[in-house]
Amino acid sequence: MNIVDKIVLQGEKEDEGKRIDVFLAAELDYTRSYIKKLIVDGLVFVNGKTVKPSYKVKENDEVVVNIPEVEKIDVLPENIPLDILYEDDDIIVINKPQGMVVHPAPGNYSGTLVNALLYHCKNLSGINGILRPGIVHRLDKDTSGVMVIAKNDKAHISLSNQIKERSVFKKYVAIVEGVIKDEEGKIEAPIGRHPVDRKKMAVIEDGRYALTLYKVLERFKENTLIEAVIKTGRTHQIRVHMAYIGHPVVGDPIYGFKKQKFKLEGQALHSRVLGFMHPTKGVYMEFEAPLPEYFKKLIEILRNK
Repeated sequence: MNIVDKIVLQGEKEDEGKRIDVFLAAELDYTRSYIKKLIVDGLVFVNGKTVKPSYKVKENDEVVVNIPEVEKIDVLPENIPLDILYEDDDIIVINKPQGMVVHPAPGNYSGTLVNALLYHCKNLSGINGILRPGIVHRLDKDTSGVMVIAKNDKAHISLSNQIKERSVFKKYVAIVEGVIKDEEGKIEAPIGRHPVDRKKMAVIEDGRYALTLYKVLERFKENTLIEAVIKTGRTHQIRVHMAYIGHPVVGDPIYGFKKQKFKLEGQALHSRVLGFMHPTKGVYMEFEAPLPEYFKKLIEILRNK
């Protein structure tokens, strides 16, 4: 069997006692039935050993998921322009545009950030397999902003550990629906797969711990510009949390209002600042991605309403 991708995860305190198939279905973009098949086929390892779908996850478990080839996969380098904020032998920091998918997936093997990176970089870390080379963390397709990519395995491990330890600084800006009255706030609510719609995330009782801090930057007639710092990195975290408190991100096709007032390509969410310890230099580095044009235009429209 040809393995085309390897995904490494770690059990956290809030995952204690969850079935391994439930845990993985919540973490990955695969159905629970597909995850179950991978486990039964011996392609999922916990601490180096195969397990049954009923295995209960423990804190600090190392979970390795091997994804088998289901069709001929050809991830090719593509000459796609990159907005590079910083680059050295270990890392490359880029400003990802809205609309770009981070890594290939079944049925979508071109036009992604990985295709562009393969063209630009001679080396990328191989820890996450051929579909996700160098990818340490992700941004949603329609979320723009700063990302760091690992060029070698040592850098990848260092950055992954910092993310697990929650020492990576991530600051976003977003335009949300409604006028937020408080100057700042904290959203501490667990996030997991939606119990009915498995493609969505939701605040659920047995979800994984998630913490978002937000601050109002500017108020408009019917909207608010906020700054959000995430202390955890859950899938769609800001989008889910802001919708949870009744202020979904403008333009969000999944968690936002059904009727959108502005013709946007996706949610008005931008990863503005990313800070971390350099994997080999051992110094703290922080990078900022300027607001994209669509975002600045929307702010001007709201100011003039």
